[in-house]
Amino acid sequence: MPELPEVETTRRGLAPHLEGRRVVTAILRRPDLRWPIPLQIEDTLPGERIDAVRRRAKYLLLDTAAGSALLHLGMSGSLRVLPADTPVRAHDHVDLLLDSDQVLRFNDPRRFGCLLWQAPGETHELLRDLGPEPLSDAFDSDYLFELSRGRKAPVKTFLMDQRVVVGVGNIYVAEALFAAGVSPLRAAGKVSRDRYGELAASIKDILAYAIQRGGTTLRDFISPDGAPGYFEQELSAYGRGGEPCPRCGRPLKQASIGQRTTVWCGHCQR
Repeated sequence: MPELPEVETTRRGLAPHLEGRRVVTAILRRPDLRWPIPLQIEDTLPGERIDAVRRRAKYLLLDTAAGSALLHLGMSGSLRVLPADTPVRAHDHVDLLLDSDQVLRFNDPRRFGCLLWQAPGETHELLRDLGPEPLSDAFDSDYLFELSRGRKAPVKTFLMDQRVVVGVGNIYVAEALFAAGVSPLRAAGKVSRDRYGELAASIKDILAYAIQRGGTTLRDFISPDGAPGYFEQELSAYGRGGEPCPRCGRPLKQASIGQRTTVWCGHCQR
């Protein structure tokens, strides 16, 4: 599933083509994706100008005066801005025709993505209980330390809870734990304030660098211009179980934590 850097890469690629443009019409080739597409996409969005393209966690929002289209790429979704006369391919489920004679096209082979609606002044139920953005000032050692007290769950599971912090999925948690030298098995409540400071800094650095590199290409992700992400080539832990640790050379361990494959160094991460 695309993680925060992939979604942010998509946002940055789309924004110059969408912001300030008016939606002429919405073409729905099916009535649903993961959930039914609400009537507002066809009835309210056309005629509105897109004022901003925002990201909240792994969701994209197209803000207009009438409300916001809320999109999630799911497991295999992609968004492209194309000439309006570009032939439709399989799994091209939604087109938003723009006044630039271009179209924002949502392709989603597995249909785990979504296209929903958020009314003005409201917060969609999918966004209400989310934690802070990991690149924000609110995400720091004090926040993580205070929230984690008494928690017995592994620190990796703690950091992947979207109520704790948004958008930090399996790939980037594994990389941040490796960078900070923290074992994914350690109970969240047993990690010190200083080590949470190192973890928060590692998460920020790794996410910022991954965004700069265009995200991580695993399975289906490609950016709006069709280019893959390149951070995958620089992963230190994720997907490298049994390979030598980049630091000490010992074989990296691999196990399942919270039903997610986890890789770490038993010597370097404590």
